[in-house]
Amino acid sequence: MAKQSQNKSNDIANKPKDRRYVFKRLGSYIMIYKHLLFLAIILAIASNLFALIGPSLSGRAIDAIEPGKGMVVFEKVFYYAGWMVLFYGVSSILSYILTKIMIHLSQKIIKKMREDVFNHIVDLPVSFFDHHQAGDIVSRISYDIDVVNTTLSNDLVQISASVITVVGSFIMMTIISPELVIVMLVTIPMAIIYTRYRAKVIRPLFRNRSKKIGELNGFVEEMVSGQKTIKAYAAEGEVINRFDKINRETVDAYYNAEYYGSMTGPTVNFINNLSLALITVYGAILYLKGSLSLGNISSFVQYSRKFSGPINETANIISELQSAAAAAERVFKILDEKPEPLDRENADELTEVEGDVFIEDVTFGYLKDKVIINNLELKSKPGSLTAIVGETGAGKTTIINLLMRFYDVWEGNIYVDAKETRDITRKSLRKAFAMVLQDTWLFSGTIFDNIAYGKENATMEEVVEVAKVAGIHSFIKRLPDGYNTIVNEDGINISKGQKQLLTIARAMLLDANMLILDEATSNVDTRTEIKIQKAMRRLMEDKTCFVIAHRLSTIQGADNILVVDKGNIVEQGNHKELMDMKGYYYRLYNSQFE
Repeated sequence: MAKQSQNKSNDIANKPKDRRYVFKRLGSYIMIYKHLLFLAIILAIASNLFALIGPSLSGRAIDAIEPGKGMVVFEKVFYYAGWMVLFYGVSSILSYILTKIMIHLSQKIIKKMREDVFNHIVDLPVSFFDHHQAGDIVSRISYDIDVVNTTLSNDLVQISASVITVVGSFIMMTIISPELVIVMLVTIPMAIIYTRYRAKVIRPLFRNRSKKIGELNGFVEEMVSGQKTIKAYAAEGEVINRFDKINRETVDAYYNAEYYGSMTGPTVNFINNLSLALITVYGAILYLKGSLSLGNISSFVQYSRKFSGPINETANIISELQSAAAAAERVFKILDEKPEPLDRENADELTEVEGDVFIEDVTFGYLKDKVIINNLELKSKPGSLTAIVGETGAGKTTIINLLMRFYDVWEGNIYVDAKETRDITRKSLRKAFAMVLQDTWLFSGTIFDNIAYGKENATMEEVVEVAKVAGIHSFIKRLPDGYNTIVNEDGINISKGQKQLLTIARAMLLDANMLILDEATSNVDTRTEIKIQKAMRRLMEDKTCFVIAHRLSTIQGADNILVVDKGNIVEQGNHKELMDMKGYYYRLYNSQFE
C-alpha cells in the first residue's frame, strides 16, 4: 500500500506542466532582448512582403504574352521578370540578416538560461543532489538547452515568417478570386484538426525521449567514473548488458518520437496537394468561362503554395516544438526546485569562533517516516577532539550533515558558541569549519590551486608549509612541474592516497576554528595515517575537531568518543573509560583484531 502511495506521489511530481506555461517561460527569456526581437519581426515582415509581390508579377508577365506581338511582348515579360528578381533578391538578403539576428538572439537567450540554471543549482540544498544523478543534471544543462536553442534559432524564424506569409497570401488570393479561396479552404480544417491531434499524440513521446537521454547520461557518467571498480570485479559484461538495455530504451524512445513526429508533415502535405488539385480543376472551369486569366490562375496557384507551404512546414517542425517544450520543461523543473532556505531574518554572522559545540536533544531523518538520529546529546569544548564511531549506517555522517546545516534538524537544537545554528548565517557557519570527506574532490587545475582552494589570496609559502605538514611536499616536488602540475580529470594522474593528502592539506590551509574529518584517512596506509593525525593535532591546536573513523586504533587519543548505534549514542567517554566499560565500544574495538 505504501509503495502504491509512493508511486502515486511520483506520478504527481512527474506530471507535465501546461505547455502554455512552458512557452510563457520561454517568452519571458525572449523578452529580455525585445529590441532584437522587434528588429527580427520587422525584417520578417519586410522579407515576406517582398517575396509576396513575386507571384503577382509572375501572373502579369504571363498575361502580357500575346501571340504575334514578338519582342514587344518579351520586353514586358523581361520587365516583370526583372522586378521579380529584384524583389526576391531583397527578400533573400533580408532573410539572411534575419537568420543572423535570430541566431544571435538565441545564443543570448541560451547563455542567460544556462547561467540561471547553473546559478540556481549552486543554491540548491544538498538533498537535491542526493536524489538526482549528476549525468541527468548535466544532460539538462547541455542537451536539453541545446534542443531549446535549435527551436529558437530555426523554428521561431520559420513560424514568425509563416504567419506573415499565410496572412499575406490569403489577402492576395482573395483579391484574385474569392471563389477559388472558398474551394481551397475546404481542406484547411482537415490539416488543422490533424495537426492538433498529432501534437497531443507525440507530446509524451518527446517528454519520454528527454527523460531517457538523461537516464543514459547519468548511467554513463557513473560507469565512466567507476571504471577501476568495474574492472577490479571483472563486471564489464554486466555493465555492457545494463548499458545495452538502457541504450535500447533510449533509442526506442528517440525512434518513436522522431517516427511519429515525422508522420505529421507528409500527411499535411498530402492534404495541401489535394487542395491544389481542387484549385486546378475549378480554376480551369473559371478560365473556360472567361472569369479568370491564365496569369491570375498562375498567381493564385503560387499564392496557394505559399499559403499551404508554411502550414506544411509548421506540421514538419511540430515535432521539434514538442521536443523543445519537453526539454524546456526539464530545464524549468530545475529552476522551479526550491533553493536552500534563506537565513532567518537578522541572522548573526559567526565571527571569532571559539568552537564550543552543543547538540541538544536532536531528532532527524532524511525521510518523514524514517528517523535516523534519536534524541542526540553532544557537547564538545573548544579545542577538543571528538571522535564518532559506529557501524555503517549508524548515523555518523548524518551528525556531520547537521553540524554543517546541509540539513536542518526536526527537533532539538545545535549550538555553536552558545548560538543556535539556525540563527547563524549558513555561509559564516560553514566557513567556520574545515572539512575533509572520504570521497576526495579535486578539480582540473594545478596542485597549488587545489590546495589553496579554500583560502583567498593564499601564497606559495603557505601552500608549501601545509604540504610539508601533510607529508606530500616531497611527492609534489617530484612531479614534472611541481606545484604547477595540472591535475587531470579529478586527479586520475595521482593515487587515491595522494589525492586524500591534498584535500587534507587544503583543509589545513583554511583559516577555520573547527575541523571535520569524515573517514578522511581511509585511503592512506596506517603509518601515514598516524603522521597525519599528529600533524592535524599540531595544526589544529585549540580548535574543535570532529573525526569519523572506522579504524578505532587511530582515535585513541580523542578527548571524547561517541559510540553511535541506530541513531542513538549508546556510550560516551575517552578510550580508556570505554574499554573499561567492556560494552559496545569494547566489542567494536576488539573486532578489528579478530
